[in-house]
Amino acid sequence: MSDAPFSALDHAMMARALRLAERGAYTTKPNPMVGCVLAKDGEIVGEGFHQRTGGPHAEVFALRDAGERARGATAYVTLEPCSHTGRTAPCADSLIEAGVARVVGAMRDPFPQVDGAGFARLREAGIEVGVGLMEAQARELNRGFLSRVERGRPLMRVKLAMSLDGRTALASGESKWISGPGSRLDVQRWRARSSALMTGAGTVLADDPQLTVRLGDDTDFVPPLRIVLDPGLATIHRGRVREGDAPTLYIHAPDARLPRNCDADMAAAPVRNGRFELDAVLRLLGERKVNEVQLEAGATLAGAFVAAGLVDELLLYVAPVLLGAHARPLFDGFDIQQMSERLAMRVVDNRHTGDDLRLLLRPVR
Repeated sequence: MSDAPFSALDHAMMARALRLAERGAYTTKPNPMVGCVLAKDGEIVGEGFHQRTGGPHAEVFALRDAGERARGATAYVTLEPCSHTGRTAPCADSLIEAGVARVVGAMRDPFPQVDGAGFARLREAGIEVGVGLMEAQARELNRGFLSRVERGRPLMRVKLAMSLDGRTALASGESKWISGPGSRLDVQRWRARSSALMTGAGTVLADDPQLTVRLGDDTDFVPPLRIVLDPGLATIHRGRVREGDAPTLYIHAPDARLPRNCDADMAAAPVRNGRFELDAVLRLLGERKVNEVQLEAGATLAGAFVAAGLVDELLLYVAPVLLGAHARPLFDGFDIQQMSERLAMRVVDNRHTGDDLRLLLRPVR
């Protein structure tokens, strides 16, 4: 880490790099979002962001933008430049060859093939390196990627819509629509940034969801993987969840009878007492390079993930309606007997989506 403190200009340039990185939210998965700004004499001379897996990294776009002006400049990158050859050449080498004088990174890349090696290569080439500027914001941006690399499982987000009295559907199961059109469009944006959309067999049988991204415009995105938790593969030949271009994965019990002549993607996960071991399910998805999972299911599966302590985020839409005492609850199977057992949640973000209130919450660990 550099001994010199970061200046106001450094902060402004890194903030710009973070905004650029976020432009790749829908398209970089499973790669992280990365932005890069090249500045010289207080002015931006080049900038770019990683746009798609397999394509050039942020540093390459910024260097192309800057051309010869990159020599002697400071490069601000939201994640450590790579030092290995994958689908693209090492970005650390590109920065060295371009003649940058200084590199400021928001954070180290914990990916094993990088993890400090990029910064080390830059220092060995005589480039001044500073690390840790706006690291919290950089980690927030790539929290799904970091969850997969550091914990071996994706970030788990549960999406729910509820009434003012905490109900998600009528006793009959009818739930369309609790939330308004503004909330439903907002959900599509969250779907677009997700690596996978998960539901259970019960939801497929009852609601027949598509689990696709429908933004209503020409915004580019990589279709998220659709995941159905179906122990006995009861839904393998039915439902709209297999229609369209988005891939679908069925996770089943080890003893499930596999269908013949079926081209569906299937994977087994351990079951205990008739229920999936949900931690094992998430680790299976981590091995498949899934960064963020968004669960869109009923109270039983949502409650199971909460009870297992596996929920990282709760995306909750609160509609100004009342459904009454006999309507279905937000979570089922998540039982608390004493106040000391309550699960505290921290509000990370709140905003209106039309007439509804959208809350993004995280458990207080």
